[in-house]
Amino acid sequence: MMSVNPYRLKHLTNENHKGAIRVSELLKRPDRLIGLILIGNNLVNIAAASVTTLIGQRLYGDLGLFIAPIALTLVVLIFSEVTPKTLAALYPERVAFPSSLILKYLLKVCYPFVYMLNKVTNGLLALLGVSPEKHQGNSLSAEELRTVVHEAGALIPEQHQSMLVGVLDLENATVEDIMVPRNEIVGIDINDDWKDIERQLANMQYSRILLYRDSIDDAVGFVHPRELMRLLIKEQLTKASLMRAVSEIYFIPEGTPLNTQLLKFQRTKERIGLVVDEYGDIQGLVTLADILEEVVGEFTTDISDDGNEDIQPQPDGSYLIDGGINLRDLNREMQLELPTDGPKTLNGLILEYLEEIPQGNLSIRLAGYPMEVVDVQDNMIKTVRLLPHLKQN
Repeated sequence: MMSVNPYRLKHLTNENHKGAIRVSELLKRPDRLIGLILIGNNLVNIAAASVTTLIGQRLYGDLGLFIAPIALTLVVLIFSEVTPKTLAALYPERVAFPSSLILKYLLKVCYPFVYMLNKVTNGLLALLGVSPEKHQGNSLSAEELRTVVHEAGALIPEQHQSMLVGVLDLENATVEDIMVPRNEIVGIDINDDWKDIERQLANMQYSRILLYRDSIDDAVGFVHPRELMRLLIKEQLTKASLMRAVSEIYFIPEGTPLNTQLLKFQRTKERIGLVVDEYGDIQGLVTLADILEEVVGEFTTDISDDGNEDIQPQPDGSYLIDGGINLRDLNREMQLELPTDGPKTLNGLILEYLEEIPQGNLSIRLAGYPMEVVDVQDNMIKTVRLLPHLKQN
C-alpha cells in the first residue's frame, strides 16, 4: 500500500480503476489502515507464538520452550515478513489492488477496535503536533519535479524532458536574460531620407520592424510586413502611410519573470515588446518566440553549419567567444556553470569581476574557468579566449 506510486495511483483513480479507487480511499487515512493491518498482524503473531510454545513444550518438554521461539522466528521472518514484503515492494500494484478488497471489508468489521486504537495513538501524536486528519499527502517542489523529470529515463524522451525542464526554468529567468540588448536592436529612423528607408525596408529580415525618431528612446511603433505588402499593393507606401501603419508599442518592465511575461503575451495578444527600466528608458527587445525558444529550443537560428558563430573552437582546445554572448546561451551551448544572477553577458561578467575596463590582453579565472581577454573595443570586451578543459573546482 505504502509503496504504490502516488502519482500513478492518482492517474489510475482518474481513469476509474476500481482497485486504485479502493487503495486511494484507504490511504486517505493512513492511521486507520496501519491500525487495521497491525491489529491483524500482531494478533496472528502472538497467537502463533502461543501455539508454537505449547506444541514445543508437549513434544520436547523444557527444551521445546527454547526451540519454539527460534523456529517460529525463522518461519515468520522468511514466510511472513521478508519474502512477502519484498515481493510486495517490487510489485506494489499487483499486491495492493487485490488486497484492498479484503482490507476494505476488514476495516468495516474491525472498525470499533481500529477506532479505539486510533483514538489513543492520535492522542499521543497530537502531543507531538501531528494530526492525521490534516495529512496533505504528497506534493512536489519545482526542484523535486525537475529530479522526477530527469529520473524518468526512457519513459520520457530526452527532447520532452528538456521541454518540461524549460517550462520549470521560466520562473527562474527574467526578460533581461533573453532580451535583445538596446545596442543590438535593429530599426528604421523615420527621419532618414525616404530612399534610405525604402532600401532598409527591402532588406529587413524581421517579422516586426521598429520605427523610431533619431534614437531608440523615441520609438514610434512596430510595423508588420503584412501592412507593408498591403500598402505596396495599393501603391500607397509613403512615409506618412508608413507612420499610420505602426502599431502601439507594448512595454515590459525589466525584471519580469518569463513565465509571467508569457501569460501577459497570451492575455494581451501581443508578440513583441520593448523592455524598459524604472526610469522608462528602453533596455532591450523581447518577442514571444524568444520565450518559447527557452522551452522548445530555437526555431530559427544564427548558428552556422560549423556551430555557433559566437563560439569558435580552436586547434589547441580553447574557444574564442564573442564578449556580447548571453551567459545563459553560453552555459547551455558549452555545458558551463558561469553565474547568471548578475550580468547577463560574458563582457558584463568580466567587467564586474575586474571592476575596470582592461586595456590589453589579460588572463583571469572566473568560476574556475581560465579566460584571456583578447580584444577590447569601444569600452567593451569583444573577444575572450576560454579554456574550459582547464577548469579548477
